[in-house]
Amino acid sequence: MDPECARLLPALCAVLADPRQPVADDTCLEKLLDWFKAVTGAGSSLLLLQEHPCLVELLFHVLKPQDLSSRILSFTLRLAGIFAAQENCFQFLQGDPSLFVASAAGQLLVRVLDLALRGPAEGHVCPQAWDWPACARKVVCHLEDCLRSEAAPRVTQALHVLTTTFGHCHGLWTQGLWARLSPLVARLLEKDPVPAPHALVDLLLSVARSSVLSSDPGLWETAAQALSRLSPTQAGPLAAGILKLQDCPQALRIQAFRILLQPLAHVLEAAAQGPGAPRLLEGAAGDLMAVDTFPPSRSACVGLLCSALAHLELLQPLPQRPSPWPQAPLLAAAVTILRFCNGSAAPSSEAGSRLCTMLVGCVRVQRAALDFLGVLSQGLGPQELVTQVFAILLEYLVSPDSSPTVLKKAFQATLRWLLSSATPPGCCDLEPYAQLVLGELLAVLQKRLCSPCWEVRDSGLEFLTQMTRRWGGQGSFRQALLGSEVPELTRQLLQDPESYVRASAVAAVGQLSSWGLLAAPSRPEHPDVPQKTPLEELLLVLTTDSEGFPRRAVMRVFTEWLRDGYADVAKDPEQSVAPVLQAASRDLDWEVRVQGLELALVFLEQLLGPLGPSTAAPPGALTQALQALCRVQLFEFALRSLFDCDRPVAQKSCDLLLFLKAKATPSGSQQEVGDGPNVASVEAALRRWQAGEQGQPLGELAPETVLAVLRSMDLEALRDTLAESSDHVERSPQSLLQDMLATVGVLGDNEADCY
Repeated sequence: MDPECARLLPALCAVLADPRQPVADDTCLEKLLDWFKAVTGAGSSLLLLQEHPCLVELLFHVLKPQDLSSRILSFTLRLAGIFAAQENCFQFLQGDPSLFVASAAGQLLVRVLDLALRGPAEGHVCPQAWDWPACARKVVCHLEDCLRSEAAPRVTQALHVLTTTFGHCHGLWTQGLWARLSPLVARLLEKDPVPAPHALVDLLLSVARSSVLSSDPGLWETAAQALSRLSPTQAGPLAAGILKLQDCPQALRIQAFRILLQPLAHVLEAAAQGPGAPRLLEGAAGDLMAVDTFPPSRSACVGLLCSALAHLELLQPLPQRPSPWPQAPLLAAAVTILRFCNGSAAPSSEAGSRLCTMLVGCVRVQRAALDFLGVLSQGLGPQELVTQVFAILLEYLVSPDSSPTVLKKAFQATLRWLLSSATPPGCCDLEPYAQLVLGELLAVLQKRLCSPCWEVRDSGLEFLTQMTRRWGGQGSFRQALLGSEVPELTRQLLQDPESYVRASAVAAVGQLSSWGLLAAPSRPEHPDVPQKTPLEELLLVLTTDSEGFPRRAVMRVFTEWLRDGYADVAKDPEQSVAPVLQAASRDLDWEVRVQGLELALVFLEQLLGPLGPSTAAPPGALTQALQALCRVQLFEFALRSLFDCDRPVAQKSCDLLLFLKAKATPSGSQQEVGDGPNVASVEAALRRWQAGEQGQPLGELAPETVLAVLRSMDLEALRDTLAESSDHVERSPQSLLQDMLATVGVLGDNEADCY
């Protein structure tokens, strides 16, 4: 430990132990704790305690919760966990109402167990319980008492400690701990109701993921019992977690999958129209959740369905998902749920009617079902079901009852199904049926772009941008789009009163223009007025829009246009880039300035080639490039940005200038300061900018001056400085101790290093 830190530490311990003293904020305590962790990680905890007995005194003193704030007690318990020295701390796990304290005490117990048992068990067989150190036996007895308790909070607390233990500790000693406590855990499942079901599920999954414990057959028996005893809503997370495991008994996987499928199977059963209707679960009647026993309340029904849909959505793309995967019945179930929700289902039973009553108009279930339907687009399905999918999606897109969030989900699911219908997969052509749907989609989109709700207009523009990016070159899409009013409406939305919509309109205009799909605006009232090009329209947004989002979107579009060779930009890149860079350099939004420097970097790469093994550019190409860069006044923008108050801007500028320096300097050549024209005026301007002064613009620089300035600057050192956090000096342990002591006046006026 640093001598100065060792000198300050006793005084700090005295402050923390004195309830009358104001204490530093939580952030300081967290930083101090992190420092102690680092110190103990580099050496012996016992040695540190011997050198600084004040720490032990602090632990003894602060173990009086009534005298201290819960936050300080939390800090102290976590500190005690680092040293793992005092058994007295364990009793304070019980009954404290503070979540901070409970969490800190739990971490303490886990660390005590790990430090106490890790040593004896390393490289040896798991020690028996009577061989455990006294502090470990005390912790385990405490956990046993909690697991036997009739008080649910105590059970929950013990389960949380064990979950953390088996999740973070993987020594052989965990086998002995699980063997001793697993009967008590299993006994919880015999109670009615099962106490702390969510914490119990977390524990079982934590044990199942442990490479040391997953081979225990008793674990899988307990998991199977939990799936049977817990309610469907409580068992869902356990079932999903089991199915995500790489290795577990097949019988348990089947049981877990049935838990997740039961709610959807019930939906199909409630809507069954005949013997040929799709089914998810076949077999004995007891295998299927009886329609009459489905959750009777609306909230419980909605919660169960949403939980099942969410779990299945996460399972679908995983390689270890159940096989065979019931793609067709799941598709049918998702479509049926959406029909129940919008009232278009025609249930043939009393149970189906009750389900329809509970689900109709439920936005939460609609969102979950649309998300799941979108994920199912990754699999195949019979054409009849695919037709039903597009039909229900169109119903939701057309319906005036669809909320903005549901519409957004419907647009996203529709796009995923359109992408999956490409023939063959990955090509740019739509499947014939999707081409037929395209006309209806554009009609819906045209209507939604005129919605009074800005979220709807925004979602429509995002959908248009994504469709255009994917199919802008496809014949049927181009023909349908150009035959609609969508391009003109998109252009008009550049003037939308909502900034988010204007930003989305900028992105859509960028994509439409890239593919030549943005027709000139119709202005019959002013036939003689020249029409603005898309480039001019977006430049107007960049220079006049009062909000940052649209201006950032403009910079992204210009960068994409330049990178991809958009025709209007490619014919004269310098003329196109110059006004954009000038506008970006003056923008008050730091993200716009960063995007401006990114645009400049793309421009540089097109002039000089990408950075690679043969870095330096040929002299002739370098001279021409430097002249172009001087004409667009790139260097003043980049040099000013080196001292920008927003670090990302300075970092991007430094990267740009380092790129140019590498291109201008042959490999292995010596860089001599001053081996060019006099750069005194430029260096003086740099000093003024660094001091925060504006100063006069540099004007158009000569290429030789630019090279001389680049060679005179230590950009590598500046890059390293910018990579450090702004408080790297003040984050030292010594500074932290000084700051905490200064808050209570222990230090003199000149000793604090407050930042």
